[in-house]
Amino acid sequence: MSTLKPERKKTKAVKASFDSMTLRVLLDDGLQIVVPLRLYPRLSFATKTELRNYRLVAGGEGLHWPDLDEDISVAGLLAKKGSSESPQSFVRWLFSRKEKKMVSKPEVQEIEILKPGSRLTAA
Repeated sequence: MSTLKPERKKTKAVKASFDSMTLRVLLDDGLQIVVPLRLYPRLSFATKTELRNYRLVAGGEGLHWPDLDEDISVAGLLAKKGSSESPQSFVRWLFSRKEKKMVSKPEVQEIEILKPGSRLTAA
């Protein structure tokens, strides 16, 4: 009698989506992993634009966010592992983000004077 287990096909990510509280990863076998963003602090501090800017890597074995320098493996998600980043590393990352924002050019704001009944124009 053989004790070898048949090798299971690696499940791969097909796409990811987000709302204000969760990351959803759709897998090629139809499963969907729903992850609270708080388990990945860099994702929880990201803007919507940064969250949407992800790449599937290694043929779908992981996800990478270049703007956040964050990588998450499907295997880690299936094992229900959150971020393993140390608090010190995360704090350094947060401060580096703040410094970049301070160095960037300030957004130009304009004053608009509206007539009664008119609507604010979209910037």
